[in-house]
Amino acid sequence: MRMPVMDGIQLLSTVKDLYPDTVRLMLTGNADQGTASEAVNKGQIFRFLNKPCPTSTLVMAIVLAQRQYRLITAEKELLDQTLKGAVNVLSELLSLANPIAFSSGLRIRNLVVRLSQQLHLPNLWQFEIAALLSQIGCVTLPHDILHKFYAGEKLDPEEEAMYQKHPQVGSKLLEKIPRLGIVAAIIANQLQPCNSFDDASQLPDDVIAGAQILKISIDFDRFLHRGASRAEALQRLNEAEAAYNPEILRLLAGLKLEAQQEKILSVDIRGVSVGMIVEKDIMAVNGVLVIPKGQEVTWSILQGLTNYAQQVGIQEPIIVRVNQEQSCQPALGSGSPGKPC
Repeated sequence: MRMPVMDGIQLLSTVKDLYPDTVRLMLTGNADQGTASEAVNKGQIFRFLNKPCPTSTLVMAIVLAQRQYRLITAEKELLDQTLKGAVNVLSELLSLANPIAFSSGLRIRNLVVRLSQQLHLPNLWQFEIAALLSQIGCVTLPHDILHKFYAGEKLDPEEEAMYQKHPQVGSKLLEKIPRLGIVAAIIANQLQPCNSFDDASQLPDDVIAGAQILKISIDFDRFLHRGASRAEALQRLNEAEAAYNPEILRLLAGLKLEAQQEKILSVDIRGVSVGMIVEKDIMAVNGVLVIPKGQEVTWSILQGLTNYAQQVGIQEPIIVRVNQEQSCQPALGSGSPGKPC
């Protein structure tokens, strides 16, 4: 308790701020009521022990602290695994129902997480879920509007007004779900330009940061989806500097992509496998978009594609991008030995 520069209460408070999952105990010979009160209120300790402390009492306190820690981490694991897993499945299903809108969430997820990590933001799961569900409000938009928007065609004023409302629709859908309040707020503000957030904003800092990351990631992905190169997409973003957070733009430009030996392959439906990236829109024979360019093929998407091919028919060949290791593996259900390396 009595240390120079920083006393025990200050130490406990600092540990709480830096490592909130740590379960804190205090063992002290300075057992006055004021010390105990400060330790509980400021340090938020789990147990307060007096010296001399019997070994059995200390051991039991540590055992209970370990149990408390497991409860804390179990809840985080529930959020990290169960909630994100459920959201991921929902996103994949939505991308099958409306591939134009919802596939973008799957594409930008990793980019949003990496930018959030660069900014050292807490609770990364919230930003990942915000990315995955960022376009959920588009369920209310006619397909024609989405086709025009993602193709880069100009929307008329009525169509533009409808599109601008989709973040609020998405937010309303999500805000009723426990623990997704921050996610809903991020999604609600995803179209707001950077200069619209001022010092008087009542929004929490993580909501503002999340919304700005989402806006940059979505727009960057949209430029790539329309055929722009990485350098061209970054240039387009920098030309509208007032719309984007300059620090996040700098981080985006500095992100290094993992070097992979990639190949562009032309395959039939039997040659498509999990992990491939669609290089050109996969269309049904009736002209319906099934999987958009840039979408990674997941297991559920592959099943949907296979079913679509059997019932309606898919335009072949299918153009995909794979890394060197993938191109040496046999396609799922193809019955073929795979290509030689």
